[in-house]
Amino acid sequence: MGTPQAAVPTLERMIRDGHEIAAVYMQPDRPAGRGNKITFSPVKQFALEHGLKVLQPEKIKTLEAFGEFQSQNADIAVVVAYGRILPESFLRAFPKGAVNVHFSLLPKYRGAAPVNWAIANGETITGVTTMQMDAGLDTGDILLQSETGIGESETAPELMDRLSLIGADLLSQTLQRSDEIIPRKQNETPASIAPILKREDGLIDWKRPAAEIASRVRGFQPFPSSFTFRNENRITIWKAEAANEAATSATFGTVIGIERSAFYVHCGSNTALKVFEIQPEGKRRMSAADFVNGTHLRLGDIFES
Repeated sequence: MGTPQAAVPTLERMIRDGHEIAAVYMQPDRPAGRGNKITFSPVKQFALEHGLKVLQPEKIKTLEAFGEFQSQNADIAVVVAYGRILPESFLRAFPKGAVNVHFSLLPKYRGAAPVNWAIANGETITGVTTMQMDAGLDTGDILLQSETGIGESETAPELMDRLSLIGADLLSQTLQRSDEIIPRKQNETPASIAPILKREDGLIDWKRPAAEIASRVRGFQPFPSSFTFRNENRITIWKAEAANEAATSATFGTVIGIERSAFYVHCGSNTALKVFEIQPEGKRRMSAADFVNGTHLRLGDIFES
């Protein structure tokens, strides 16, 4: 049970390991893109290419949906970013229940966006957990975990690509060792939540230290992205890093330095954000140099929150 690209490596690995896939569940097809055309999710595309049974119920909290699910007569349900909360009846439908591949080191970052929030919060370590699912929000017993570092410039899409491969390996081990793994309860003390991202999360608050803003720039990709405003026009920042201290009394958001390949914006705690790549509303992504040349950006100009 999965929908986005991050779930494909696990399904691919299960096939490679010789497991019989009773059915593949994913979210219903939705309109997407500029043409608002119906598109297949990556998991659906992969499943169809491999001749697998595809199921896309509009609702899962119905007797009909449960009956169809139960009729698959599977040994276990494997859930990777399916995008829906499963009723408890689904979790108990098969002999080995339901196992989730979650992209964090639980109990940290339970919820919908663990990869994004781990980067946005400045974490340097993350990982993948396989978990025996229960009725709570990612509160089930831990089966296996695999840890990995987060690169200094790594974005959320880049990290998700890596974690999806780690997750596929971890799920493979989990199924192979299912009879010997001793599930362990989660420790509630360090538990944290990674809620679904909202558009307003991406609005840059220039009063934050530059390091925090830079982490959010990397973490809030591809949605909601990190954006600000200049002359009431929305500006998205795609690549930036924290610079050295910037002792100045300028207003937060003020351009305090311009170089050939970047420009500097004054942030909280006497820091500056060094901006390398940017995208004005309605235009393509471009280098800071092209933006400076095209908009005649000057020292003292202000980006607003």
